[in-house]
Amino acid sequence: MSSEVADQANAIAVAPAADAGFPQRHGTSIEYILIPGAALAVALVVFGIFVALFGKNPLDLYFYMYYGAFGTWFSWQNTLTRAAPLILTALCTALPAQLGMVIIGGEGALLIGALSATSMALAMTFAMPWAPPLVVQVAMAAAGMVGGGLWIMLSGGLRQYRGVNETISSLLLVYIALAILNHLVEGPMRDPASLNKPSTREIGAANMIGSIPGTEVHWGLVFGLIAAILSYILIYRTTFGFAARVAGGNIRAAKIVGLSVGKLILTICFLAGACAGLAGMVEVAAVQGRTNANLAAGYGFTGILVAFLARQNPLAIIPVAILLGGISASGGLLQRRLDLPDASVLVLQGIIFVFVLASDAMYGRIGLLRGKS
Repeated sequence: MSSEVADQANAIAVAPAADAGFPQRHGTSIEYILIPGAALAVALVVFGIFVALFGKNPLDLYFYMYYGAFGTWFSWQNTLTRAAPLILTALCTALPAQLGMVIIGGEGALLIGALSATSMALAMTFAMPWAPPLVVQVAMAAAGMVGGGLWIMLSGGLRQYRGVNETISSLLLVYIALAILNHLVEGPMRDPASLNKPSTREIGAANMIGSIPGTEVHWGLVFGLIAAILSYILIYRTTFGFAARVAGGNIRAAKIVGLSVGKLILTICFLAGACAGLAGMVEVAAVQGRTNANLAAGYGFTGILVAFLARQNPLAIIPVAILLGGISASGGLLQRRLDLPDASVLVLQGIIFVFVLASDAMYGRIGLLRGKS
């Protein structure tokens, strides 16, 4: 390898993929905090104006949003419970972004992961009723991760070998996953006792993963934190992550230095899908106890917003997921105190997403922040 090529590869690798719409190499570390923060603040102001048009006090809105998300210990627990799947589904978008890929199919991987985990639990309960709960839980996690990983890897394979846009294919795979879930839940896997809402059989109380001692927050939060930390180490502290960032910055340069881009794409997509699949397993084993249509709660789509706000940084995903989880948790209080629809928080999430995308053009163009880090 010539020194010029090595220098080029190193320069490219220090920034996540610009081709995915994240112009990292033109900004500063301060911008990655201030610009998304400003976009979030402006979105909140716009949402306040929107609410004021319906005769509600924006200050009351902000107060109840804060109180419903972080005002009490109960609110905190509700927020953290909702943040757990958001961390995992956000990683499903953030990891492929290192390769310049825009994957938005975390919802589909979550559903397939939930189905795989439920199938594993029911199969083990039938074939090995003597199996310890811990063994069943580990098998469920593995099945969910493999199912979700293969689902997103399919999108990566279509991109690599057939030239299919991964954004479109991953989105379409969400609808295919939802159709598969509805078919199985309403057909072969349906519990005859589930009359009003078709569901699979319960995995059993003994196989539920339970809550962190002293709290009502399930262990899925710990899984998400570990996954985010490991993802950060993988991307920024290993040669594999270095190679992924080189390929994300410039595929031609990656091929020149001898990197196997195809393997990188398939591996990263599998790991990304595995995170979302684990989120599906957690929703089954910690919340629902079975698989049904309630699993399609939009965690995968909100995870996209979390990843964009976090600028695809696995560690930054953690606080952003908690913030978005808090906004979601406040929906019930807004409905009770201000007579707003519970789905009004979805309107806010949409506004935030628009302003975050619009703020992308600001990186590297704010004179006061140039050269600062």
